[in-house]
Amino acid sequence: MNNAVLNLLGLALRGGNLTVGEEPVEAVARARDARLLILASDAADNTRRRIQHFADAGACIWVRVPFTKAELGQTLGRSAVAVCAVTDIGLAAAIAHKLAAIDPVRFDETAARLDLKAQRAAERRQEQLNHEKNVRTGKYKKKAAPVAELAKEEEKKPAVKSVKSSPAKRTSRPFKDERSKPKSGHTDRFAHSRPVKKGKGSYKKARG
Repeated sequence: MNNAVLNLLGLALRGGNLTVGEEPVEAVARARDARLLILASDAADNTRRRIQHFADAGACIWVRVPFTKAELGQTLGRSAVAVCAVTDIGLAAAIAHKLAAIDPVRFDETAARLDLKAQRAAERRQEQLNHEKNVRTGKYKKKAAPVAELAKEEEKKPAVKSVKSSPAKRTSRPFKDERSKPKSGHTDRFAHSRPVKKGKGSYKKARG
């Protein structure tokens, strides 16, 4: 049974779903990409406190497994591994179930919590797939409104008042029709003509 857990860890490493080392584990945990943090049985207390802090920051679960740093290192191709993180929820739940089979008292609760997380993740994936399918099939496309409804909407809109153009400004000189006419019957055809300057025009010619 111990080999089953180590085999799953090796499978996660080959599939790119396992992060090894304290600093890389901290990075994936703070990015909320870690699903299960694994601590070797002979890891120091300082390492345990840091792993617990990483788990709190990343809202993930951490466990101390019944494997030494040398055993984890041999499985993962290193001399020693004190900390690693599983980033796939399915593999994390499978590892927790293998650990629960070894020690139900210590790991049953961890397996149940990871099962719940895996179920929620599957539901979110299914909702996302359904949404993408609805978008592709045009289910969410807005239907065109009937012509009658469009006409009613146009009637409800307030009428736009026409803006009257302001009258053009008049010049200082009145129009021909508005000029004052003489009161007597005599009509002076030069009444509204401009005065002629001295030395020019018909006045000079008349005196000459």
